[in-house]
This record gives sequence, structure tokens and C-alpha cells, in this order.
Amino acid sequence: MKAAVLDRTGPIETSPLSLRDVPDPSPGPGEVLVRVRVCGICRTDLHVIEGDLPAGRLPVIPGHQGIGTVEARGEGAGRFPAGSRVGIAWLGRACGTCSFCVAGKENLCEGPRFTGYHRDGCFAEYAVVPEAFAYKIPDAFPDAEAAPLLCAGIIGYRALARAELPPGGTLALYGFGSSAHIVLQLALHRGATAYVCTRGAAHREMAKAMGAAWVGEDPAGMPAPADSAILFAPVGELVPPALRALKSGGTLALAGIHMSDVPSMNYEECLFHEKNVRSVTANTRADGEGLLREAAEIPIRPKVTLFPLEEANRALQMLKADRISGSGVLVVS
Repeated sequence: MKAAVLDRTGPIETSPLSLRDVPDPSPGPGEVLVRVRVCGICRTDLHVIEGDLPAGRLPVIPGHQGIGTVEARGEGAGRFPAGSRVGIAWLGRACGTCSFCVAGKENLCEGPRFTGYHRDGCFAEYAVVPEAFAYKIPDAFPDAEAAPLLCAGIIGYRALARAELPPGGTLALYGFGSSAHIVLQLALHRGATAYVCTRGAAHREMAKAMGAAWVGEDPAGMPAPADSAILFAPVGELVPPALRALKSGGTLALAGIHMSDVPSMNYEECLFHEKNVRSVTANTRADGEGLLREAAEIPIRPKVTLFPLEEANRALQMLKADRISGSGVLVVS
């Protein structure tokens, strides 16, 4: 099969992904083989490729927002008939036995395996996934629009829950990429008012067109303090101004898997009056099911830019440079 393979980590500007033929994978017990049609790209892919995360598996095929059809089933796999359309997301396996898994917090599992990091992902014509960790994709979404939901959507959904947005409240979003543009649609559907703070002019125009009540670069310019906020940009220096722009009792959720260091803060300005800071770590399968269900009801319409698999390096270079509006999606087959 054709795949974009990472042999060693390095800056995406050096085009570290190598497109080549590799053996087709085979499904093991409880797994399904998926013929991948499309795969979304996100900043987590960049963090894997550039070595920002602790060393995983190398060589590895990145990609964890894959949409495709079940081609074959391993022993004991019976959840999805052949030909079913399924999604493959970041959480590729959880142990099921640690205290976190038993408590329903598998996103904090002590022995997780992540797609495109510990196991081969979906920048390839075929991928294997445990059937228990695959998602049935609602008919409401074409393949390309479904792909960003599997990471950008799921993490945004969990971040929104962690931010504890009150009914009819005001939500501030910092950064306006793939995940934020999905969260904006969720928040507006739930009756919230949204402010968007982002440096890119094209992103600001997009946020305004999608219904944000205020869009700008400096959170100090917001018309009023927000009830809740989500920081999507992996920039720690934004944490203090985001906290200063929160109401008393408000919550800031940090949605990135990787972030630059957070600078020192003034306690009275940033944390007093019971302001909260919460991180977001991966997701549970319940998060994924909940997001797909709500997204289909709205329905959410992710804005996508398509690239052929052969241009995976270029697509990720554009993502790093903030030159993609909405979500980038690789067309595989």
C-alpha cells in the first residue's frame, strides 16, 4: 500500500514524511482492516512529526482522523459488517483495567496506545484499528467533513465540557483553527455568545462570518469578560491575558496536547475570585460518540481544504504557518 511514513522526527519544513510503498497491515483478533478514504491533519500530527511529544514509535505512519470502509475483520471481530463506514481517532486502545479506565476516565489510562504515534495511523491506504475503538460515522457527513470531527471535533467537545460554559453564557476562543471552528458551531447551537481572539486576518474574517459576536487580536478589547474560555493556540503566554479576561468564577480550558511554558502570573489579576484553569487530556470514547451525535443533529459543517496524500508534507507546512482556513484533509483513496 501507499503510505506517508515518518522515519525520524524533524521540522516539518524539511519534509520528513516519506511517501512509499509498505506492506498492507493485517487485522489481529478483535481488529478491523479499514480502507482509508480521507484523513484529517492537525497540530498533534505536527507535534509527533517534529518531536515535541515524548518518543513514540519510529518508523510510524501518522494520522488519526481517518475515514474509510471496513475491508476485513480479525478473529472475533463482529461489530462492523464489511463495507461499513467507520472513523479511526487518536485514542487507539486503553488498557481497561487501571483505576482510571475502571472509573470511566480512559482518557487518563496508564497504558494507552495512540493512533499515528504508538500505532500506525491513517496517512495510508489501509489502517488497522480495534473495533471497540472505531466510530460509526453518521450519514449526515461526507467523508471529508467527517474527518475533522475525529480529533478537532472530539477534543473541542471535551474542552467545551471542561470549560463549564453556563447556559446562555459567553465563551472566548483563543486561536481559530480546525478545533475552534467546530466548537464555535457547538457553542452557538447551544445558545452561547462567542468571542474569538486570533492573530490571522483570514481566521478573524472566518470567525465573524460564522457568527462570533466579537473578533480581534487582543483579549483586552473584548466587550465584556467571558464566562468560559478555551485556549487552542499552543502558546503559554496567552494564559495570563485569557484569565484576566474571565469573569469571577470563570474557567479556562487548555485544549492543546503540547504548549509552550506558561509565564508567571499576578495572583489577584489572574486567579483570585475563584477563576479556574483546566487542562484537556485526550478523550474518552463517550466523548467521541457524544460529539458525533450532536454534530449530526445540528448539523455541524466543518470547512475543509483538500490535499492529495502525496502533498502531506506541504499540507502540514501550511498548517504550521496558519495558512489553512478550517481543517486540512488528505485525500487518500
